[in-house]
Amino acid sequence: MPEGNVVHRHARVLRERFGGHRLTVSSPQGRFAEGAALLDGRVLRGTDAHGKHLLLDTGAERVLHVHLGLYGTWNLGDGEPPEPRGAVRARLVADSGWADLRGPNACTVLTAAEVAQLHARLGADPLRADADPDAAFAVVSRSRVAVGALLMQQEVVAGLGAIYRAELLFRAGVDPYRPGRELGREEWDALWADAVHLLGKDVRTGRIVTTRPAHRSNPRGAPSEEDRFYVYRRGGQPCRLCGTPVRHAQVVARHLFWCPTCQPA
Repeated sequence: MPEGNVVHRHARVLRERFGGHRLTVSSPQGRFAEGAALLDGRVLRGTDAHGKHLLLDTGAERVLHVHLGLYGTWNLGDGEPPEPRGAVRARLVADSGWADLRGPNACTVLTAAEVAQLHARLGADPLRADADPDAAFAVVSRSRVAVGALLMQQEVVAGLGAIYRAELLFRAGVDPYRPGRELGREEWDALWADAVHLLGKDVRTGRIVTTRPAHRSNPRGAPSEEDRFYVYRRGGQPCRLCGTPVRHAQVVARHLFWCPTCQPA
């Protein structure tokens, strides 16, 4: 599932391509026909993202809300759009190009009040200027739930998925099974600052890379696919720092990876 950095990047790309342009909106698949009719002919005023939720504002209480889920994708192009192929849930067309949305978990039109409700139920997003890490820590610091599970709760921290959970906890040296209430404030502040740094960098580059140059096989070159992560999808392989085999488990129905030596219980 795309994590917050991907959704924020989509918000930026769609804003740059369609912002200020009048949209022709359709639903070749037919499942979004009523929503497309509400948006068709309107000008895109702006885009926003909160966690894994994308919002395209066309004014007059009509905001396109998209959650990609596991299978959703955006495809963009210039000029005249091609004939729709496959299940295209929504198509946006303007004089600046076109965009096709396929397979999203959610594709709906929201009012301003519904957008406010969406923001209210989501937790702090490290990529948003209005994020409140203090509110997130207030929840974490009172919880008996493992930190590795709390970071996946979108009502606590919005936008993190299995990759960032594993990599942020490794970089912080925090055992993913430690109860939230045992996480110190300094540890939380460092974890949050690292999330802001990593997600922000990955929005700019379009690629998730969490390893530091000194820990890669080629410290001076661009990181290879093999060198991108410390522990994610490296179960059974030696830890890059200490050589201990990386462990793997399922937590909240998602894959978890950690080093028991660098992240001691």
